[in-house]
Amino acid sequence: MALRGLAASGPSSRGPLDEAVAAAEERGAPAVLATGGAPEDDEEDEGRGRGLLRWDGFSAWLHCVCVVGFDLELGQAVEKDPAYFYGYVYFRQVRDKSLKRGYFQKSLVLISKLPYIHFFHTVLKQIAPEYFEKSEPYLEAACNDVDRWPAPVPGKTLHLPIMGVVMKVRIPTCHDKPGTTQIAQLTQQADTHISVILPTVHEVDLFRCFCPVFLHSQMLWELVLLGEPLVVMAPSPSESSETVLALVNCISPLKYFSDFRPYFTIHDSEFKEYTTRTQAPPSVILGVTNPFFAKTLQHWPHIIRIGDLKPAGEIPKQVKVKKLKNLKTLDSKPGVYTSYKPYLNRDEEIIKQLQKGVQQKRPSEAQSVILRRYFLELTQSFIIPLERYVASLMPLQKSISPWKSPPQLRQFLPEEFMKTLEKTGPQLTSRIKGDWIGLYRHFLKSPNFDGWFKTRRKEMTQKLEALHLEVLCEEDLLLWTQKHTEVETVDLVLKLKNKLLQADREHLPVKPDTMEKLRTHIDAIILALPEDLQGILLKTGMT
Repeated sequence: MALRGLAASGPSSRGPLDEAVAAAEERGAPAVLATGGAPEDDEEDEGRGRGLLRWDGFSAWLHCVCVVGFDLELGQAVEKDPAYFYGYVYFRQVRDKSLKRGYFQKSLVLISKLPYIHFFHTVLKQIAPEYFEKSEPYLEAACNDVDRWPAPVPGKTLHLPIMGVVMKVRIPTCHDKPGTTQIAQLTQQADTHISVILPTVHEVDLFRCFCPVFLHSQMLWELVLLGEPLVVMAPSPSESSETVLALVNCISPLKYFSDFRPYFTIHDSEFKEYTTRTQAPPSVILGVTNPFFAKTLQHWPHIIRIGDLKPAGEIPKQVKVKKLKNLKTLDSKPGVYTSYKPYLNRDEEIIKQLQKGVQQKRPSEAQSVILRRYFLELTQSFIIPLERYVASLMPLQKSISPWKSPPQLRQFLPEEFMKTLEKTGPQLTSRIKGDWIGLYRHFLKSPNFDGWFKTRRKEMTQKLEALHLEVLCEEDLLLWTQKHTEVETVDLVLKLKNKLLQADREHLPVKPDTMEKLRTHIDAIILALPEDLQGILLKTGMT
């Protein structure tokens, strides 16, 4: 399962794992065991040969590795932190009659900023069973292997060795289409040293997760798109996590901007906030397993209750949409409990296609490709009219003057956008009928629209800044200075230097030759000034 919100320690001279241990010890909690100490000073390794400090390679992939003990009163002995991390967990439970519950429970947790769900689950399957047999020295050796991995650069195909196994992976980029396998398939002879080839590092088995509810997959797509409060009640943490992650991914390539908790427990700091009935539930997707939540989250507007996820090739009984008032008992049957009425008509074609696949025993991977492509086309049909309208808010390039600040973007006007849908709406690319206008009106009030538009506005503002730099570079700036005073010329130099710094700091989409031209302009202007001013301006920033 993947956890969001597991704690990381703050800056310290000690390692992050030591901090986690110290925090647990101060509270008298069961130990959170941190492994992986620093080597002797004279020890050499590949990482330092690359000019990296010890554990820099490790930090590029993982924040820390924890072994989590369980306590009946405290719950898991790791605190939460406001900054989100992904926790990948391998849980072990062994019968032990000497303990209160009759079981010894412990988890190995990998904590990372990277949402590489499939990849880290694969890593855990390789190292966790051996760790529980061989304890800390084995885990430290595994951490040393991770420390020697190259950085996860988007678009790169990497060979990553860990404890005698070599994994071949490709790091995804923001331009990848969901469900496309970009990893290069080399010849069998060239790949003899490869133990595991992962076609994806971050995608879950979409059809397996949606299988119990695929009749309602389009309605669930709407709920996620609109950022509606949603609870997934599942029999196990892994099924809870996978289903929540599948829901979040179903609106890709649109980013889900609200919060989501693949595995939410009564020990989470937001427990009281999410279970109170004095305010409306927040825009968040929760995954839970504790039957207690069937009562405490009964007031949430949309609840998915699923049974055990079937192995690949099997299909569970399809759940029905039921009214929330029916979710009153702890033993409620699986179903989608909601009063939500979808804006769009159900697409019977995709349902028939998936049902046919089940009858023909089509592999789950192939079913996932079909479902992911369907969600992708649905999301693209929805977002293209918005992209087209937002692009029209961009000022014309001819309105950009080198001697004025870059022009502002036009304001997003909802009613103006709605008028564009009649001729250039989703009907151009989607066969699905329904109240698209109503869906857009609801979406424009959602956190997903707010996050998407802020991102697009930032990108477009940066594009305007980059275009302004290009226009500046085409001017004869030296001629301009000959017609203006020294004070105005110095002011121009300082502004141009600030433009250079801004371009570097904000990673503006500026062509390399534009930056070089601007530096050349600055140098030429400075050299045309008196020597005393040259000295001052050359020291002011980098040219």
